[in-house]
Amino acid sequence: MNLRRLFGAFLLAVTGLFVLAVPASAHAELESSSPAEGAQLATAPLEIKLTFNEPVRLQSDPFKVEGRDGTSWKVGTASAAGALVTVPVTPAGPAQTYTVTYNLIAQDGDNMTGALHFTLTAPVSPATTSSSAPSSSPVSTNPAAPTPTTPAAVVAASGFPAWAWILGAIVIVLAAAVVVLRLLKGRR
Repeated sequence: MNLRRLFGAFLLAVTGLFVLAVPASAHAELESSSPAEGAQLATAPLEIKLTFNEPVRLQSDPFKVEGRDGTSWKVGTASAAGALVTVPVTPAGPAQTYTVTYNLIAQDGDNMTGALHFTLTAPVSPATTSSSAPSSSPVSTNPAAPTPTTPAAVVAASGFPAWAWILGAIVIVLAAAVVVLRLLKGRR
């Protein structure tokens, strides 16, 4: 009978660890982008849109667009509205592969970085984009999704921080150990 209790306590502890570990390991993932990963474009985009599987927040200077030869595009002020992030860009450079790198804050407060690639099949000169370039007025961010820059602000705005999940897992393991020790002591 005590062996069943011991097995039950062990099973409860392992189940608790998995229940707590799954939410802690979930991370925001890029679901779609415009331009799409690997796209071949005849015309340079004037904005970049990223859609994630959960809301994200902006960090300062969250985007860069660079060509294979080191050419950098001018990047405007990004905006985040839930899971959608939009950033205006002023393209300039030769026909080549460009990489968009981003650095954002996931809903759980973790930093997330990533990149997507697209190829321009025709060169873009700065003079041809000046009339159609995005306005220099800043795009405001969504007030419901603030852009915290300090660690304390990130933890306060992220909801339930990852360290709390880890602490919960430790408490469950310790509770299971106490139950096991009591069961073993009762067998003697």
